[in-house]
Amino acid sequence: MAISIATIRPALTTAADVRIYCCVRTLIPMNSPAQRSFTSVWVASRTGPLMLSVRTVCGIGEDGAMTTYSGTKEFEGATFVKTSFKGATLRFCDVSGVTMRSVDVDGLDIDSHDLFFGSLFVNGVDVVPLVDAELNRQFPGRELQKAQTPEGLREGWAAVLSAWRETVAGTPPDLVDAHVEDEWSLAQTLRHLILATDAWLRGGILRTQQPFHEIGQIFTGADEMGFDMSIFRVDPPVYEEILAVRAERQRLVTDFLATATPELLAEERDNPWGGGDWHPTVGDCIRVILEEEWAHLRYIRRDLARMRSA
Repeated sequence: MAISIATIRPALTTAADVRIYCCVRTLIPMNSPAQRSFTSVWVASRTGPLMLSVRTVCGIGEDGAMTTYSGTKEFEGATFVKTSFKGATLRFCDVSGVTMRSVDVDGLDIDSHDLFFGSLFVNGVDVVPLVDAELNRQFPGRELQKAQTPEGLREGWAAVLSAWRETVAGTPPDLVDAHVEDEWSLAQTLRHLILATDAWLRGGILRTQQPFHEIGQIFTGADEMGFDMSIFRVDPPVYEEILAVRAERQRLVTDFLATATPELLAEERDNPWGGGDWHPTVGDCIRVILEEEWAHLRYIRRDLARMRSA
C-alpha cells in the first residue's frame, strides 16, 4: 500500500490527550481492480491544527500491503476528525487516556492483559468490573488468582490445572502447532507457561541463579530489550517434550503450595525481570503465575475456537 503523509513534529505529549471524532472514510472507485481511498486527517496539537493528506491503495491490486507504524510517538496528543481506522490493528500500543466521541465501534475488538489494572469507560460506564465478572463466570476458579491465603491459592491452582488438562486433552494433534495470525500456538503457549513458572517460582521465589529451561518461550521483543537469548533452544522441541517439562513445572508449583504458610507468602522477593521499583511478596509471585495461567488459557481457547470454525 503506497502512502504519502506529511511529517508531523508538533509538541505532542502523552496519549492521554488524543481525541478521535466521527471517523469516516470515502472510497473512490478507480478504473482498476484496486480501490483508492483518500482520507483527510485533521490533527490538532498544542501548536495548532495540521492537515495530513493520506493517499492509500488497498484491496486487490499492487502489493495489497497495509502501512505499518512502529516505535513512533508522533500521534501522542493528536486529534483525529472524520478519519477512518476501519480494519486497523494496534499491537503493543499505548492507548491509555484516549478519548473517542461519536465513533462507529461496531466489531471493535479489544484484548488487554492489563485491562484489570485500570479503567475502561464505555458510554460513561466503567466496564472493567463487568468484564472481570464475566470471565470469572466463564472460567470457574479464575477469581482465586487474587487469593491472599495459602488455602485460596492452592484451590485456585487446582482449578487452573483442571482447566488446562481439559484444554490440552481436547485439542486434536493437527491443531497443536496451528495458530492464528500473530498469536502463539498451543505448543508455544505451554512453552511460555514453562518460562513463566521458571521466572516467578524458580527465579523469583526460590532465587535460582539461572532458572530457565531451554525450551521456554520468552515474550515477543525480549531480544531487543537485551535479554540473553542464548539460554533458549533455537529449534522448537517436539510436543511430547513440551508436555513432559510442563508437567514437571506444574508439580513444582503444586509441591510448593502444599507447604506454603502465611508467613512465607508475606516474605519479600526481588522482581525476577529486574528493576528495583517493585519487590513482590512470595504470594505476589504465585498470583502472577495464576494470572499468566488464566490469561493464556483464555487466549488459546479463543484461538482454537477460531481455527475450529474456520
